Amino acid sequence: MAKTRTDPEEFSRPLRRVLVGILVLSLLGLFLLWRIDSPRVERFRAALIDRVVPSFDWAMTPVTTAAGMIEQFQSYASLHAQNQDLRRELQQMKAWKEAALQLEQQNARLLDLNQVRLDPKLTHVTGQVLADSGSPFRQSVLINVGARDGILDGWATMDGIGVVGRISGVGERTARVILLTDTNSRIPVTVQPSGQKGLLSGDNTALPPLEFLEKADEVRPGDRVVSSGDGGMFPAGLLVGQVVLGNDRRLRVSLSADYQRLEFLRVLRSHQLAPITDAGALVAPPLLPDGPDTSGALNTEALPARGNQPEALPAADASTETDGNSE
Repeated sequence: MAKTRTDPEEFSRPLRRVLVGILVLSLLGLFLLWRIDSPRVERFRAALIDRVVPSFDWAMTPVTTAAGMIEQFQSYASLHAQNQDLRRELQQMKAWKEAALQLEQQNARLLDLNQVRLDPKLTHVTGQVLADSGSPFRQSVLINVGARDGILDGWATMDGIGVVGRISGVGERTARVILLTDTNSRIPVTVQPSGQKGLLSGDNTALPPLEFLEKADEVRPGDRVVSSGDGGMFPAGLLVGQVVLGNDRRLRVSLSADYQRLEFLRVLRSHQLAPITDAGALVAPPLLPDGPDTSGALNTEALPARGNQPEALPAADASTETDGNSE
């Protein structure tokens, strides 16, 4: 198709050639200007730079912005890579934690099988769980050791890892163990590392609550819970569990003992509990007998003190003593 005289290319092509020629000449002039070694040309170059370069800040703004975006993108990329590394390390830590818990349980069972005693005062007798009478109203088990094995009420029981409960009822060949989850169970505990003391109260759930804490704000989920030894019933330092935050926003304890597989329990007989023979003596001191003292010794505690000497004997007793001496 033949081009007409009004075609735009007839005007743009010569214009492009002129502009390219001007650009080439300008670049050549700048090259020669920067290559000439002369004091006058040097002063001219300095004046030209002072005149032109500061006014080109607007031209450098896109370049500076682009460079900043590239640096930020690189920092975001490095943060993403670090986040991925931390996620992988967290997964590895979780796996190591599970492995550590399994090794701890295995170690405790092996120590129990080998009859290893870390404390010479802690002796125990191991019994097998015969029956589980767990119900919504009572949490207890029966074991095949009793009075013939020297079992007494109140002794602590463990499954090799943590405290399970205490002896409550002893027969000749069997004994009943009240679990820590039972509503009748109350044991004093200590939360580590804060050292706060409290009471673990059973409520027939798998997570019994912590009550009567001195400073609950210092207790955090994950803290270790051990028996405090207060009251003289449980030995101190027995592992109970870990603190967790329940759905009701109360501090509860996740028990270390495996309540789903209670096959063998060991009863700690590390101490003798003083039996209570007279419950009234806990309220008031015993009364003194009205009759004469048949033991032959004068009860100086019942007589009022008169210096360091007891009260004088009656006249009849004195005369009798005189007659005896005369004979």
